[in-house]
Amino acid sequence: MKRLNLIFCAIVLFLTFGACSLDDDGANFHYEPLQITDVELPESFDLHEVYNIKVKLLRPDDCTLVEGFDVTRGDLTTRNIVAIGAILDNKDCIALDQEVEDSFRFEVLYTDTYLFRFYTGEDEDGEPQYIEVEVPVN
Repeated sequence: MKRLNLIFCAIVLFLTFGACSLDDDGANFHYEPLQITDVELPESFDLHEVYNIKVKLLRPDDCTLVEGFDVTRGDLTTRNIVAIGAILDNKDCIALDQEVEDSFRFEVLYTDTYLFRFYTGEDEDGEPQYIEVEVPVN
């Protein structure tokens, strides 16, 4: 009887998990950087404090969703910030050119002045452009 129950459970598990697919072929979106148009930073930071950094960015159409930010460290106190958009692969997008506001949290860990480089897009030669802001630490 135990053997029959074991075989029955194995068949049920096989049928349940056999229908699952881990293929990514059905993905209907991709990620792209979004254009940052303006930033709001304090005049100075206090060491070990956490700040809410407000960012305005351009949402080009209704198929673009703001996914968040990619903040990478250039050197000790340089931060490169890119707004990330999830772009739905839909041919019927409506142009918006809508400026939206989002934010991210930033903790001050060092006493040196921070340099923030916010990605604003590319120039006509394909070179990345940035809004650069320096913020001293008290």
